[in-house]
Formats: sequence, structure tokens, C-alpha cells
Amino acid sequence: MSKVEFGVMLRQQKIEFPEIKDAAQLCDRLGYDSVWFYDHVLGQGIIGIDILEPWTLMSALSTVTENIKLGTMVLCNGFRHPPLLAKMAATLDYISSGRLELALGAGWFEQEFTTYGYDYPDTVTRIEQLEESAKIIKSMWTEEESTFHGKHFHIEGAICNPKPVQKPFLPLTIGGSGERHLLRVVAEIADVWNCPASSAIDFDKKYEALKNHCVKSGRDIKDITISQQTVCVILNNEDELEEKLEKGQRRYGFFGDVGKLGIVGTPEQCIEKIKADVEKGISKYTIFFSDVMKKETLELFANEVIPEFR
Repeated sequence: MSKVEFGVMLRQQKIEFPEIKDAAQLCDRLGYDSVWFYDHVLGQGIIGIDILEPWTLMSALSTVTENIKLGTMVLCNGFRHPPLLAKMAATLDYISSGRLELALGAGWFEQEFTTYGYDYPDTVTRIEQLEESAKIIKSMWTEEESTFHGKHFHIEGAICNPKPVQKPFLPLTIGGSGERHLLRVVAEIADVWNCPASSAIDFDKKYEALKNHCVKSGRDIKDITISQQTVCVILNNEDELEEKLEKGQRRYGFFGDVGKLGIVGTPEQCIEKIKADVEKGISKYTIFFSDVMKKETLELFANEVIPEFR
């Protein structure tokens, strides 16, 4: 079986940086492939809660970790001007020795846009902007000088040196599940597609839509890495199921029915669920653990599940 990559979504709300650093370093030692944050500025669940900005977190963590990659699931395209983001990404990939995971999305939380003074256009327009941003970013990573004149963004002879360390290129992830517009952009531009946890139950339908867009754009879907954001409720034994699943549902119920959409059960049951996902084409995960960054949980998954896919 081909290697499956496992990433961990870390906390960034109501938490001190030393705790995040310790969790990232633990994940690094345990052999996880990546750690991830979300790109929100107002907080999730409670507006105005203490929440740390992800790019600053990734930059800081890049200096205190060794092997693990660092990413955001996903960066809100409307928050950062695309040519500057291309430069920021190339720089972080450079200083981290090729450990950046750049994942972009169109953004959806209108209040964050309006309170911070960003325009919040309609969904189609935001996806158009995402598409142009992806083109600009990939162009600036690969060309000595990049020129682009689009409907929303313009650059003229833009230079981005040093280039990203990752070769032949720094893969660009696009996250989202809109079948008509978003997945068309994935099919045409992205190197990785991340299916959000809220669409995990509908993965087969979304994947079929992506395949159809790939056919129309003349691209082989096998050229796109398939990533799944998910919730994991892992148990030492089945006696813990009711209590842990209830806890996971309380924390992540906004995604849907955790028992149906997530990776749930003993290590052996988690392995079987992942194997079934691999058969569908999934080869990468960004995981919300039900008890977030608990050391024993991270160790249990790393020691009992990950080795099956190495």
C-alpha cells in the first residue's frame, strides 16, 4: 500500500503558544507528516475569543521543529494579496527547508471580511478571485518574472526570489467542495484537493464531480492528490465509545454526524476505515482529534495506526 500522510489540526483558540509549540514538537517526534491551523481572525464558536493568526504561528513553529510540515486548512484567499502571499510562501518554505503546506480557499465567514474591512463579494466572484490567485502564485514560484492581467488581480514583471525549496514545485492545495465552480478550479489548477470534514459524508459525490471537471479540462485526476479533512475518535477499547463519541460530537458537531463522517473506533477499526478511504483515492488526512492535542491520543494513533500505512 502506498504511503498515506497524516496531519494534525492543532488548537489556536484560548491557548498559550508554549502549549502549541509542545504539541507541534510532539507530533514531529511521533512521525506525523504535518500540523495544521485554520485561518480565522474572530474565533470559531465564540466571536471575539482569543485566537492566534496562523501564518505567524507557522513561522514561529518552523524554527522549533525539524521534519514536520506546516499548513493552514485553509488560508482565506481574500485576506492576503496573492503576489505578496506567493512571496510569503516562498520565504517560509525557504526558512523551513521545504516544509510549507500552502492550502487556499475562497473564504466563507462574511463577518470576518466585513469587520476587518475586506470586500465580501458573492460566491462565484470569490472563487474567480481564488482561481486568479492560484495562477499568480504558481507563476511567481516558477517564472523569473511573472505578469498577469486578470479580472480581479494584476501584476507586471513580478519577481519572487528565492523560489520555494520544494522541487519540482511547492504543491498548491485548494480546499472546498462546491461542485459547479470550486471543483472546476481544483481540476484545472490544484495539485492537491482537500475535501472539508463537512463534506466527508458526500465524498463519493464530490469526487465524481471533480473527475468530471478533470475530463472536461483534459487532466488526469490521478495527478491530483486527494486529501480528506476529518474528525478522529480513537479508543483504547470499545467500552470508551459512547463517552468519547459524545465528546467528539459536542466539539465537532458543526461538521455533521461525527460517527458517520469520521474515523472512529479502536486502532484496528480506524485502520479499516482508512483502508476503505484509500481504496476511494484518499492518500492524505488533516485530522481533528476529538480531544484535540491530548498526548496519549496523539501517541496512540501514531504508534498503532500510522505504521500500518508506512
